[in-house]
Amino acid sequence: MDEMTKTVPIVIPSYEPDERLITLLNDLNAASLGPVIIVNDGSGTEYDEIFSRAEKLIEVNGGKLISYRPNRGKGRALKTAFEYISKNIPDALGCVTADSDGQHTPGCIASIIKALRENQNSLVLGVRQFDGENVPWKSRMGNTITIKVFSYVSGVRVSDTQTGLRGIPFEFMKDLIDCKGERFEYETQMLLECAGRLKIHEVPIKTVYDSKENHQTHFDPWKDSVRIYKILGKKFIKYIFASLSSFVVDIILFTIFCKVLAGAVPEGYLVQVSTVCARVISATYNYLVNYFLVFKSRAGKATSLAKYAALAFVQMQASAWSVAGICFLLPMVSKTLIKCIVDTFLFLLSYSIQQRFVFSSKKKAAE
Repeated sequence: MDEMTKTVPIVIPSYEPDERLITLLNDLNAASLGPVIIVNDGSGTEYDEIFSRAEKLIEVNGGKLISYRPNRGKGRALKTAFEYISKNIPDALGCVTADSDGQHTPGCIASIIKALRENQNSLVLGVRQFDGENVPWKSRMGNTITIKVFSYVSGVRVSDTQTGLRGIPFEFMKDLIDCKGERFEYETQMLLECAGRLKIHEVPIKTVYDSKENHQTHFDPWKDSVRIYKILGKKFIKYIFASLSSFVVDIILFTIFCKVLAGAVPEGYLVQVSTVCARVISATYNYLVNYFLVFKSRAGKATSLAKYAALAFVQMQASAWSVAGICFLLPMVSKTLIKCIVDTFLFLLSYSIQQRFVFSSKKKAAE
């Protein structure tokens, strides 16, 4: 089958939907888009009538309604649909995920399908504009904060981290079945999985909300944000662990070398030689932990090692000169305090540089 004509199922996870789901399905049928896979994510029995009508509408184009109880979260609903597609529509190009609350119009969905056909090795995001007056404050605030945090931690810059309208290549979709996350944090994890693997292609879409008052979202800005930041935080915590453990290794090795080399190295050079030997080993350890554990890099080891060494040298020089300069300008301030402030700043900056430059195997930013 020609790649440009392969089936692209539309996945709609749905929890306690209203008439907007029926309207969307009618519009998709009118536009000849589908098949549609709907996952009833544990809605109560009072919603059975809507799902019954929805099932009749999607059966026209070979769609499928999957239902279960209790509610398991959007992430689990998406995984359920991905698993169904992988087993029952194995020749699909991929799939497009959309929300059931009327935010995503058939025109926007069609544009994502088109972009997926043209960018088959990319995750396609339908990105919303958050500058309109009718955008709920929860969506505006949540997206703005998450964009900045996500960009720093992951090294991937996207305009909309929480968009539910996405075009996902088939092989990547299959891998996402085993991806961590059961609720809204799953969509953030999906973006993290792209790092070093897939490019991200953005398509501007309309931002549709009925009004600030009556638009309903199941995204809890506090609970779900905590879940999202927990995923992002794990990576940065690993980076902190790598740095602290490297410091411990450096101190232990320095102590050992001072004892082992005593008598073999002139007393005047013992500290310098021990420092260099310990630092070479601890830096190698730090590089390996960052490469395999923190950033899970796919970059060439020789190239990334050279970049890492260059960064370490520049960071060391920047620390020395910055501390010396500030101490000269502010002689009354504690040198130790100045060094702590400077090195903390360089520590945070180094994380970003390692993420985007040292351990990056390809461009990860949105096209």
